[in-house]
Formats: sequence, C-alpha cells, structure tokens
Amino acid sequence: MLATGLVAATPAAAAPTDGATVVPIQVTGDPAKRFNLVLLGDGYTEADLPTFRSHVERHLNTLWTIEPFKSYRSYFNVYAVEIVSAESGVDCDPGLSAPRRDTALGMGFWGGCNPASVQRLLTVDGAAASAYADLATGTNPGNRQLIALANSDTYGGAGGRNATASGGNALSALISPHELGHSLGELQDEYDYYGRGVPGDTYTGPEPDSVHHTVLTEQQMRDTRAKWWRWLGEPSESGGTIGRYEGGLYLQRGVWRPSRHSMMKSLGFYFDQVAREQMTERIAARVGIVQGGTATDQPVGVDRVLWVDTLHPVSHALAATWAVDGRAVPRTGNARHLDLRALRLAPGRHTVTATVTDPTPFVRDPAVRDSPALTQTRAWTVDTGVRTPPVTAPLTITGSTATDRPVGARDVVYVQTSQPTDRVPAVRWSLDSRPVADAGSDRDLDLGALRLSRGTHRLTARVSDRATGETATRTWTIDATRPDVESALSEPLLTLTRPGRPTEYVYNGPFTMGLTGTDDSAGQVTSEFRLDGDGWHNYYGWPTDARSPFLFTATGTDVDGLVYGNLGSGGLSVSPFAERSPGYGRHTIEYRGIDAVGNIGAAHAFVATLIPPPPACTRVVTGRHAGPLLAGAGVTCLREATVSGGVIVRPGASLVAERSSIAGSLVSTGATAVELVNSGVQGAVTLTGTTDHLTVVGARVTGPLVLAGAGGVTAPILAGSQVGSLVCSGRGPAPVDLGAATTVRGATSGRCGSTPAA
Repeated sequence: MLATGLVAATPAAAAPTDGATVVPIQVTGDPAKRFNLVLLGDGYTEADLPTFRSHVERHLNTLWTIEPFKSYRSYFNVYAVEIVSAESGVDCDPGLSAPRRDTALGMGFWGGCNPASVQRLLTVDGAAASAYADLATGTNPGNRQLIALANSDTYGGAGGRNATASGGNALSALISPHELGHSLGELQDEYDYYGRGVPGDTYTGPEPDSVHHTVLTEQQMRDTRAKWWRWLGEPSESGGTIGRYEGGLYLQRGVWRPSRHSMMKSLGFYFDQVAREQMTERIAARVGIVQGGTATDQPVGVDRVLWVDTLHPVSHALAATWAVDGRAVPRTGNARHLDLRALRLAPGRHTVTATVTDPTPFVRDPAVRDSPALTQTRAWTVDTGVRTPPVTAPLTITGSTATDRPVGARDVVYVQTSQPTDRVPAVRWSLDSRPVADAGSDRDLDLGALRLSRGTHRLTARVSDRATGETATRTWTIDATRPDVESALSEPLLTLTRPGRPTEYVYNGPFTMGLTGTDDSAGQVTSEFRLDGDGWHNYYGWPTDARSPFLFTATGTDVDGLVYGNLGSGGLSVSPFAERSPGYGRHTIEYRGIDAVGNIGAAHAFVATLIPPPPACTRVVTGRHAGPLLAGAGVTCLREATVSGGVIVRPGASLVAERSSIAGSLVSTGATAVELVNSGVQGAVTLTGTTDHLTVVGARVTGPLVLAGAGGVTAPILAGSQVGSLVCSGRGPAPVDLGAATTVRGATSGRCGSTPAA
C-alpha cells in the first residue's frame, strides 16, 4: 500500500482506554517470547462490534494462507482489542468533503484528511493506538505489531509500527499482509506509480538499499553475487519466472524488481521468494528459536541430562545438533536433550553445545541462515567433578501444539515435557488408537509423512516416566479432509465437454467467475485461482464488492486507477497506463481452496476462449418479424428474434444474430461483419466477401453453409455448429473451430478445417 515513512505523526498524549476489551485470538506462548499481533478497531460502535469480529476473522484466515505466515503461525500470539467508538466510520471517507467522525483512534483517509496526500493513505493516532495495545498484557512496542482496522469499505491502508487497513473492503484482508511486508519485513512498494493512474518517472539514483529492487542486470547480479542472484531463473511463487522486471519504488523506469507481480506489486498474489526470504528472517528475528532449557550460568555435572527448548514451526521441525569440545555427537536424532552419562567423558572440564537451525527452504542466503534469527547455539561448561542434586518434580506436559482447534493433515505437531535432571520422559504417539513409529525427535511428529486418509483423525501423545510411573496425555483432532471450491460462470456462447478434459467455454465478451469454498469443518475457506499457469491469486469477489463475481475482459477493467481481470499481456492486474495487447484466444483458469487449518484442496480447471465482441448495434430486432429482413446499413442485431422470411445483408452492413431463428435463407455479399450465434437458419447460408470478421458459433443451418472469400481481418470462426453441407472457397484462411468442431451432415469441399461428418 504505502511504505513506513508515510504513516501520520504520533500525537503527544495518549487517549483514555476505558471500556475496551482484549480478546485473545491465538496464544502460543509467553508474550515475551512471541511476536504479538494486536488488531485494533476504529469507528466501530457497540452495535458494530460483530462486524469488527468478522473483519478480524477474515483478515487472520487470509493471513494464515500466505507464506511465510502460514509456516510460522506458531511464532505469533494474536489479540483483538474491541474498542467502542462514539460514531461509525472514519474521517474523510471516501473524500475530503466527507465528515469527520468521533472515533477512539482518529483514523482517516487522505493521510488524515490532508489535501496534499492520496486517498488510500489511511492513518491512525499512534499514541491512542499504543495505549489501547498496551491493554494486551505482556506486549510492548518491542515485541508486537499493531494493525488498526477502520470500519470502512473504502480501499486503503499504511505500513509502519502502527499499520492500518480498511476492515470491510473486498481487498482489505490482503492489505494487512502487504502492510506487514512494510512494517515487519522492511519491504518497499513495487508500484510504478505513486498517485493512481499517474505513471511514475525514472529512477536515477545509486543501487537501492531495498533487497528487492536493483539497477543491476541479471549477469551483473550473478557476477557480483548480489541481490536475488540465487533465485534467478526459478519459477516465482507469485507467477512467472524470477528475473528482472522494470518498475518499482513508485517509478516506472530505471529500476527493476524480481517478479512481474507479487504481494508488494499487486494485492492477491503471494510474496515471491525474494520477499518471502526477507519476511522469514524478520519474523524469526522477532523471537528466539531457542526459548530456554538447562541453565548455562554455572558448570554442570556429567551425571545429568541437558535440555534445550525451541520454537516449533507449523510446517517443519527445527534441526538440533549437539557437540562436545567442538566434535559432533553422533546419532542424537534431532533430540532436544542430551544424556551426558552416555558420553563417558574424560575427567576435567568440557564444553557442550546445542545448535538449533531452521532448515526452511525459504532461505538460500547462508548469511541469513547463519544469522541469530535462524541459527542459535546454547553452550554449557561440563565439569566431571560436579555432582547434580536430584530434582523432584511431577511429570507434566509444559507445551504443545494448540488443541483448541483441529490441526492440518501436513502440520508438524509437537509436545514438550517437564525436564528431570537424571532421565528423559518418553513420548509415544498414537493415531486413531494405533501406535505411530517415531520419526526423528520423539517430541515432533510430521503428519505429512503419515499420508493420512481423508477424514477426521485422533492423534494422542502419551508421556510417561518409567521411574515414577506417572503418565500424561494430550490429544488433537486432525482435519485431513481437503476443502473444495465450486465455480459459477456467466452464460457462455458455447460449452464443450470431453471425457478427462476440463470443460471449455466460448465467450464473445466479458465473463464472470464466482468461487464458493466448502469444507466439512468450521472456519473460512479461502478460494484462489490462477490464469494460464501464472501465480495463484486470492479470490476476493470484485474490488468494489466482495459479493460480486470476478470479471475477466480482454484488457481488464479500470477500478479506481488500477486494472483488474486482464486477460491480455502483462498479467491479471496491471497499471492502467501499462501497454498491453488484448487477450483474445484460449485461457486455462484453475481454482482451489485453503481451509482454516491450512489444508490445500485439489485444483479444478476450465478453459475459456474469448473472441472479439460483436459490433455495437444501430438497429435491434426482437420478437417476431413478418416476412424477409434487409440489413441495408449499419449493424442490425437480431436478439431472440423470429424472422419468418430470409435475411439479406448489403455490402458494408453487418448482421449479429443471437438466439434467433430465420425461416428462409441468409445471404450476404461484401458485408463488414456477420455473426450467427446460437441461432438457426431453415435454409442456405451464403456469406461472400466479408471484409472484417465472420463468426458462426452454436448455429444450426438446415441447408448448405457457403463461406466464399470470407477472409476479413481474422480467420472465420466456425465452431460447435451443425450444417447441411459446407463449402469453403476463396483466398482467405481456413475457419478455426475453437476446439469445438462443426458437424456436417452432407458433403464438405474446400479448406474448411476440422469438420466431422454426421
């Protein structure tokens, strides 16, 4: 949206916080050892609080589908602060002439109602926001990120320590991760404009500090091992290939970004690998992957067990290795404990280390991997002359994956136990009452390796202490049913179904797609789609209305200075001033869903072929028309018409027949255009010398169809029709069938393409 430096200044005095309620949404650990996300609401009256709760739910459910938030969800605590405002709405929404509202956080569009700003800059009273966030016990400016949601359907937001987003806009749930890209990841906007619809200028500065902007060529990046050279040529997580694409930092030329479109360029796409690597490092840097363990402040004896506590990502286990005096201890099995008694150390002092590393594939830079964010070491001095006093404590499960909601079928589930000095409590896993073999550390279980069958499963961890006979258990519900998504498309000209292949549709103008997710468990299903194998894109309805379907057109639709639904060159979302060619032709659209626990559904697909729209009508005929009809000039359109005679189209005129019937013959000579769509002709059709285009789709012709010299500007379209016989003559190109051959009951002569006989 807008980068950190554009957030409004913080007033000096904080507002009173009476009447606000803190609601813990997700608590995975001590706030001092987690990164805390605090969501505040502004412009929500008492009656509006249910709306605030629904906005929070949608924002969070969308956030957890986006990497790296999805994999590192367990690193976050999340709190919502329900604040009652005196009035609904926020300042200057949607324009500068809109009234000021009496709200708790003083949020406003236009940079706080500043005529020199831009509408989408949504600011907040920083002191008031901090005062309300302080109500979330244990959080502070050093371990939290604020997101203030405005009770508004207008598109807007801002980055910074106090990020903002509109709560109710169709795109609002995507504004939050974008703004976290600014405030948490220190990523910059990749827009090629500052004011919407106004092209940015040319970058003339030195090599940018931004990790995802450069003035270097790809070869220079490789030669100097700079910027994103490790990712060059990789398929981008946001679509296309990671390379060098011009535009960014609000400028159109002279600076380049890694991907054609990503979260920091176009809302709806994922972060690409370059941004995702940075986000992964910044999330991990806000917590400590080593959370505790055996104290290191004094020598320990050789007669004990050492322990190390770590964090536990949702998607994978951290790697733990042990060493004595710099030499690796073999066969420790990624354990979080080391029994020193088994090492038979020589008398004297030794140094034992536990090194914990995050092996995530999201990181390729060794400097990032080896940084304290992703690699931490804990060291002990072991003295064989020290004796460890026995510590008696009851067996307990001290931490685990949350049990108050189901876990996904590919999650890594963990359990932590009390830590005796002289023994290791055993952890045994069972799935649906059947034992599960240990894989790696017995305190982490990778559900993805179990290849779970569809349905709901019961997972149990049983912890036991052989010395005392104590046991403890923890149980989780596993949701192993993938969500599904159903599509609803606008009515096509033609539908083609073939076994084992996606359904194909033909459109001669804009078409819409609605997606509805379903699941067997509670929670939001986030639908997404991708166009022609490009990046997966969040389905949010339409930018102006979340309840409306998504609209595809040949060159996209301009909505408030951004283009959406573009089938042409440049991708699904482009700047309105970007050059692009119309996207006529064949397109494959895939769609799928992600449920509330992170299961990704199987992708479905359909094929949409877009042909140019018919010319604008100058005369429209509907209903019954007695006798023959003459199209003498302009564009005559038959719309659900019944003509009881023949039709003649004069030179230079055009005819468009849609869902109509003609009782006689259809003859045109030198017509500009003829379109016969889902219509019937009870006679012969002779089309000679058409100068622009000729389209016959889903037609039923009782007599012969003659295409004579019907070249025009493009090849004639003859698709999914039925004709008595077919003659193609003249120098023009052969007709194209859009994948739907026409059935010919009689003879075929000339170059007529694919036309099977009846």
